[in-house]
Amino acid sequence: MKHYEVEILDAKTREKLCFLDKVEPHATIAEIKNLFTKTQGKSLKDEDVLQKLPVGTTATLYFRDLGAQISWVTVFLTEYAGPLFIYLLFYFRVPFIYGHKYDFTSSRHTVVHLACICHSFHYIKRLLETLFVHRFSHGTMPLRNIFKNCTYYWGFAAWMAYYINHPLYTPPTYGAQQVKLALAIFVICQLGNFSIHMALRDLRPAGSKTRKIPYPTKNPFTWLFLLVSCPNYTYEVGSWIGFAIMTQCLPVALFSLVGFTQMTIWAKGKHRSYLKEFRDYPPLRMPIIPFLL
Repeated sequence: MKHYEVEILDAKTREKLCFLDKVEPHATIAEIKNLFTKTQGKSLKDEDVLQKLPVGTTATLYFRDLGAQISWVTVFLTEYAGPLFIYLLFYFRVPFIYGHKYDFTSSRHTVVHLACICHSFHYIKRLLETLFVHRFSHGTMPLRNIFKNCTYYWGFAAWMAYYINHPLYTPPTYGAQQVKLALAIFVICQLGNFSIHMALRDLRPAGSKTRKIPYPTKNPFTWLFLLVSCPNYTYEVGSWIGFAIMTQCLPVALFSLVGFTQMTIWAKGKHRSYLKEFRDYPPLRMPIIPFLL
């Protein structure tokens, strides 16, 4: 049988990265990618010990330039401080937003003030969690991500704040009953989200990158771990659904949808990692929505 020889080059520098011989003529591109990955070896973790690696007394390591990096803490603080500040600009109706006659005026609708409290609480909570709760497995992320993430968070915050705090804003269709139900959803999900973050924090000792299977604790909010791998995302989405119902604002609904889509991608990735790393991982769990997704 005739075999092929495949040469793989760097797309930018044209530098030769790998040479594969005896490639089957019916091999797919996916199979060629797997062959390339095997020849390049696996990526190493910071905590890997040299003597435990499958190498002799002479080891060859390859370093990849990840580009400009920035700490996760800095990224999160920037992402979350922006929406908090931007929303308050619209809430207090600073000049040049709604017209001179509305400068520093206040809405007559209770739901507008309640929405500001909930929005501010959410991002203050996130800022405090970043500083005192979260333990990151990776110290940095690409610098470009901060511009992408801030555009998303800051842009949506301005968009939803503009309409919710607009002088012509009208309260939800079903009035106080709708607001109270939505507020209950928001509060419950915020408590649940915080409870999951605390459970994940306790799972990893300070200064450690140890990974363990997360299980429910005595806190009822953590019982969602019985059904999903990433209940923090489930509660996060629930919070924004509650906020959307409370304000009956289309930009909030769109923000919730986009956030749900992104968090589903993250949850599926973490779920796959759990399944790959832990053979005894609970089989009934789904990534983000119990029994469905």
